[in-house]
Amino acid sequence: MIQDRFKKIHDIKHSAEVRKRNTEKEKAARVELFTDLIRSIERCQTELLEMMEEQQKAAEKQEEELIEELEQEITELKMRNTELEQLSHTEDHLHLLQIYSSLCSSRNTRNWSEISVKTDESLETLRRALTKLQDSLQEKLTLTELKRRQQYAVDVTLDPDTAHPELILSDDGKQVRHGDIEQKLPDKPERFDYCVCVLGKEGFSSGRFYFEVQVKGKTQWDLGVARESINRKGSITLSPSNGHWTVALRNENEYKACDDPPVSLCVRVKPQRVGVFVDYEEGLLSFYDVESSSHLYSFTDQSFTGKLYPFFSPEPNDGGKNSTPLIITPVKQ
Repeated sequence: MIQDRFKKIHDIKHSAEVRKRNTEKEKAARVELFTDLIRSIERCQTELLEMMEEQQKAAEKQEEELIEELEQEITELKMRNTELEQLSHTEDHLHLLQIYSSLCSSRNTRNWSEISVKTDESLETLRRALTKLQDSLQEKLTLTELKRRQQYAVDVTLDPDTAHPELILSDDGKQVRHGDIEQKLPDKPERFDYCVCVLGKEGFSSGRFYFEVQVKGKTQWDLGVARESINRKGSITLSPSNGHWTVALRNENEYKACDDPPVSLCVRVKPQRVGVFVDYEEGLLSFYDVESSSHLYSFTDQSFTGKLYPFFSPEPNDGGKNSTPLIITPVKQ
């Protein structure tokens, strides 16, 4: 029993040392992040001030040109008034008739009543700058979050025993595409027989895990995780209540999270590679656009039970329009 106590003390000290090292690493990472954010804010401030200075110079130049044009018109009007004054005293009526019409004709000038000079700086410039800064900060925060998620990368391969007969898997189990011909395969209980889906071989019942899938070139797909106990036979409705946590693409550019109810996703850039992160104990599942370091969607406060398996559906071939495979790719940290 004494040895057990000593071992427990050793384990506690070891855990404390590991926690201390992790805390120091986290502190350094936070300092680096905030330093980067401060640089971004300072850069935004500098760019905004430079833009305002350029706008001020452009406004001053415009004002000078307007004043110069007005002074030129004043000079011409004075000359015309002088000529008209001189003509009013002439007795040569024929000469008067000959030049009067040209002197009195209207000159092609601006409608000065429509010209105004701005005295206040528009808030639109500031709003655009702050929106740009907000997007930049959000991207940096998401990138930091994504890097942390990638630390939990796992090796995922496809399970041929679960694959729908019309799906074609690569020899290494990293790619899946839809074929137009149904293969003659054993109708195992774990095999999907209606929806063109396949699961990963590895299941997870605790902890955190992360994997990435290339979706480039596809017009439709489904991707996420599913509970081991899901229905494999007949029609399937993807939703958390049915044991699926997925995002999907339809009609080439319509993205949605298959939540209860489904949620349309606003995607600024078409994702080429999607990252999937699961924290089993936290009940969290998040999706990321890896290339743009942007967050796509998160299922939160979920109650995971049993094993969770990576879930894939390349969707039908659609006459070759959607023939590109889903590819499980190595995670580049």
